[in-house]
Amino acid sequence: MTSTASDSQAGISPRSEAQRRVLTVLVCSQVLSGAGLAAGITVGALLAQDMLGSSDLAGLPSALFTAGSALAAVTIGRISQARGRRPGLATGYLTGAMGSAGVIAAAVADSPVLLFIALFVYGAGTATNLQARYAGADLAAPAHRARAVSTVLVATTLGGVVGPNLAAPTGHLADSLGIPTLAGPFLLSGTAYALAALVLAVWLRPDPLLLARSFDLQQPTPAAVATAARTRGPGLMPGALTMILTQLVMTAVMTMTPVHMHDHGHGTAASGLVIAIHVGAMYLPSPLTGWLVDRYGPTVVAAASGLTLLAAGLTAAAAPADSVALLALALALLGLGWNLGLVSGTAMITEAVPLATRARTQGLVDVSIAIAGATGGLSSGLVVAAAGYPVLALTGGVLALAVLPAIAVSASRR
Repeated sequence: MTSTASDSQAGISPRSEAQRRVLTVLVCSQVLSGAGLAAGITVGALLAQDMLGSSDLAGLPSALFTAGSALAAVTIGRISQARGRRPGLATGYLTGAMGSAGVIAAAVADSPVLLFIALFVYGAGTATNLQARYAGADLAAPAHRARAVSTVLVATTLGGVVGPNLAAPTGHLADSLGIPTLAGPFLLSGTAYALAALVLAVWLRPDPLLLARSFDLQQPTPAAVATAARTRGPGLMPGALTMILTQLVMTAVMTMTPVHMHDHGHGTAASGLVIAIHVGAMYLPSPLTGWLVDRYGPTVVAAASGLTLLAAGLTAAAAPADSVALLALALALLGLGWNLGLVSGTAMITEAVPLATRARTQGLVDVSIAIAGATGGLSSGLVVAAAGYPVLALTGGVLALAVLPAIAVSASRR
């Protein structure tokens, strides 16, 4: 009797056993990468401002992160498609570590040009951190797919909380090494990304995507056969549109909220609190969101994301400028709406795309998400300058409702 047959008789599915191992490894790597991501972004703008002696280009690091992540998303998707998730994700994190080293070198050499190139490369870590959620869904049973995605997402929160809090200690370490203080957090970023790459390269075995393909070839289910027979399912476009719109709206409103608060006399502590609440709402609800998607379906939760983002926009637009509490509530709703959209959209994409082309398609979708984030960030300042923050918030909320017609069409096709 084979070991597979023995496992089956014992009630242990080889697929579920492999999925548990995959999720454990992904959670470990996401905690590390979350620390690397948050630590670098915390001081990126400040480092650029310090080196340039001006705040005119202080927003450029964010744009470079996004541009770098867009290119990396395509590359990671293609590597994963050809060779599996393990080499794709490990390569992405290693590239992010190289970008961190480049930032440190630029700070030591006081070279703004090298800094901007390095920040572009550093953006690969952002793309990899986001694409890891797909690896969590490869082996998951359809009824638990969204919960697997949410497990990977929520792990990022742990590192995201630790990273910014280590900015001061890593700055002191940088001083002792003769490196500019603001480059200190990139010591943590580089180390964290390199360790995440090592964890994946050594322990993400078997590769979830390759193993999922082999399982489907050995034991094709009716659903797998039906999916393989088509190039895409009805959920592809609604899933992509949901994630693109939620990213666009979230980035636009989030980017200008600290500016709006600063212009009305709030200090960095108040704006930092509001953004911290926002980031918590982006990731911490993931387990509940995953359960809701598995229980009620991704289209219902995607529709809820549009309505939640509308509520966020209305609250932000109506909030008095001196009310930190209402702005915090608005940003919490904004983060929750983004979470609902990302988890449900990811589930729709994963369900709609056959394994044979899944990784490449997911990479292309994440490019669109990155472009949407860049568009939201760059356009938000123009809207606020022309019409004010309340108009930006209200416009974002109304725009989020565009997911509803697409979701309705997808539901009717199902």
